[in-house]
Amino acid sequence: MLDDMRVLRDAVRGYRVAATAAGLDWPGEIESPTEQPPEQVRRIFDVDHVAEQLCWLQSQRWPHRRLLPNAGWRMPWPEDADALDYLGLSIATPFPWRQQLPLFHFDFALFTFVLAGEHEGEVWRYEISPDAWDSVRAAPSLATLFDQWTRGITTGAITYDGSSGWLVVEEPGLAPGLDPLAFPVAPIEETLLRARQRECGVDMTAVEDGFEYNEKLLDAIDAAKASLAR
Repeated sequence: MLDDMRVLRDAVRGYRVAATAAGLDWPGEIESPTEQPPEQVRRIFDVDHVAEQLCWLQSQRWPHRRLLPNAGWRMPWPEDADALDYLGLSIATPFPWRQQLPLFHFDFALFTFVLAGEHEGEVWRYEISPDAWDSVRAAPSLATLFDQWTRGITTGAITYDGSSGWLVVEEPGLAPGLDPLAFPVAPIEETLLRARQRECGVDMTAVEDGFEYNEKLLDAIDAAKASLAR
C-alpha cells in the first residue's frame, strides 16, 4: 500500500521525535525535497517507475548513524546489480522476487520495499540466516512501520541504550497493539510467522522445501546480474 504523502511525512516525523525524546542523537532537520532515484535503480529491479513515497524517504538527509531499532540503518540507493544479492532469502514471495528494493538493514534482518504490482508499498522482512525461510510482510506500508516503531518507543518496547547510543527492542509482543513482525527481532514465533505467511500470500509449499527453492533463486539472481552486465 502506498501511503498518502502527508501521512508518511507525519509518521516519519513522529518516529524521529519519539526517538530523540528517548535519547537518540538525531538533530532536528528541515525536510529535504524529493529527488528522483539514480537511473540504474529501475534497471536493476526491473521496474518502470519508483514510488514517490520511497523517493521522498531516500531523499531525506539523515545523519550517518544507526537511527532505527536494534541498530538498524537506512540503506542508500544501490550502485550496481550486486544489490540483488540481498534478495537471496526472499523465498516464495507473492510478487516477483526482483521487484523489491533492500531498504533497512539490521544485524540479523533485512527489510525491503516492494516496488510494483498489487503489493507495491509493502515492507517485507527476511532473517539473515542460511536456513531461515521467513519471507513475510513486516508492514503494509512505510507509515505503518514507522508508526509501529514509534509506539514501540512510547510503550517501552524500544528503549535507548546509552552505552551503544542505539535504540534496542525489548519485547514488542508484550505491548498491546504492537505487531512483533514489524520489529527487527529474531527468531520469530513460529505460529505467528506461518499464519502471517498464509495471510500475505507466501507459497507455503515452497517454504517447506526452502533449500531447493533457495538454490533456484540464487541461480535466477546470477542470471539477472549477468544480463545487466551485458
